[in-house]
Amino acid sequence: MNCIASQPQGGCANMEYLGATQASSYLVGPHQGPHCPPALPTLGNMKTSNGRANDTFPAPAPTRKSMTVLPWRPSTYYQSAKVNPCTALTRSMPDPASCRTQLTELDSLKVPPVFAAARNALYTRFTCNDWIASNQGNYIASDRVRGGAERLRLNTVRLVHEKDEQTKKSQAEVGKRLGERLGDINFWKTELNHEIDLMITETNALNEAKRILERNLAESENPLHISQECLYNREKRQSIDLVHDKPEKELIREVDMIKRCQERMRNTIDRSNVQLGLNRAAQHELERDSGDKFIAENLDTTNHQLKNTSRGIAYHDGVHRIDNTISVPETWAKYSNDNIQRSQCERNASKSIRLEIESVINTCNNEMWNQWNAVNTALSHRIQETTDARNKIQFHLSKTLQEIYEMEKNIELLKKAIQDKQQPMQVAQTRLDVRLRRPNMELTRDAVQNRLVEEVDELTDTVDHLQHRLREAENALQALLRTKGALEHDLSIKNNTLFIDREKCLAMRKTFPMAPRMVAVS
Repeated sequence: MNCIASQPQGGCANMEYLGATQASSYLVGPHQGPHCPPALPTLGNMKTSNGRANDTFPAPAPTRKSMTVLPWRPSTYYQSAKVNPCTALTRSMPDPASCRTQLTELDSLKVPPVFAAARNALYTRFTCNDWIASNQGNYIASDRVRGGAERLRLNTVRLVHEKDEQTKKSQAEVGKRLGERLGDINFWKTELNHEIDLMITETNALNEAKRILERNLAESENPLHISQECLYNREKRQSIDLVHDKPEKELIREVDMIKRCQERMRNTIDRSNVQLGLNRAAQHELERDSGDKFIAENLDTTNHQLKNTSRGIAYHDGVHRIDNTISVPETWAKYSNDNIQRSQCERNASKSIRLEIESVINTCNNEMWNQWNAVNTALSHRIQETTDARNKIQFHLSKTLQEIYEMEKNIELLKKAIQDKQQPMQVAQTRLDVRLRRPNMELTRDAVQNRLVEEVDELTDTVDHLQHRLREAENALQALLRTKGALEHDLSIKNNTLFIDREKCLAMRKTFPMAPRMVAVS
């Protein structure tokens, strides 16, 4: 065992100090075959040549390896050992190794080691038996130590191969698991991207449907404005024509119906805005999840491509003790599945909103169109009634004018007749006045006197009757004139009503001020 401290000749030439860092090369031979002897031969069985023992066992081909080039072996894990031998390499006192060689009478004598010639010939340190026993002990210890070293070496080679195979197997299993993980990530990322595309399409469709609904809501102001304008114009009707007729009822119903439709449209638009917010939130979750999976896929792809010869590998002490995971595979898959299911629910709700938008647009358009036609029909009927009434008024007015003309002629006739009775009355009264001047007995009530009196009475009655008839004719003429004024006033009212209903109301309602728009629902 002296080769621990020095390098003598023999097999200890390549050995190093005990406890020192293994920086030198070592020899590893191939495995022995089945025909090789199981143990090294003993020293006694070895042949000698020229007085020197030779090992006839062929030495294996050495394979040089260096322990210092391994990247996984940090230098700080090892330190130099201190050797404290219990037996000195050289003895300072000539103490015999065997009790048989001790000389009791010379025990007190101590020969200094410096002067070797001072040793007494009678004082012997070792005997031949001690020398042979020492050699045999060294041979046996050498065989035992070399056998243990060979077993350790073979076990070390086997252990190294086993650990290499285990390391390769573990690394292959990790690579397989990484490949499976990449497949799972790619599957869910594909599902998420597909759902994102569907959600984007649905959001765009809902935006388009909302835009059409908003446009319909804005355009519904046109028929509402026309209906209110018609009501305002019909308030300009005069006198008796200010009647709560069917067109006015239909116009009021139209205004109420348009306002109800606008309220439904506004409510639907508000719900669409809320649904769009939910769609964007679901899309944001999908995009965030997809982005996280994209990053994770890139990282795991990089890990999957790493090899023992890859660049960038290094030690990261303590990294295996760091556990910052927040999910397990079940919760990880459930998170993506929940995001997809949420997106699907929001897409279904968005599709329902689009169906509702289509229903609201169609229903409101149909209702407003039907009410528009109902108002136009009522206005047309009312215009026809007003036209008939105006025609009848014109007919009666023309008759009244004719009657006024005839009555004026009758009054002129009566006046002329009364004037014509003045001369006969004057003649009759003159005759009576002349006959009053008859003398004495000539004042006789004869037939002439009686007839003259009767004639005056008749003329008086005739004048009175004609004057009475004249007053009646004048009264009738006044009544005719008043009727004429009433008919003319009513005729102007009817003309004004016709102008309002036909020129102002019905003229602006010839075309429906809304274009029918449909929402495409797939």
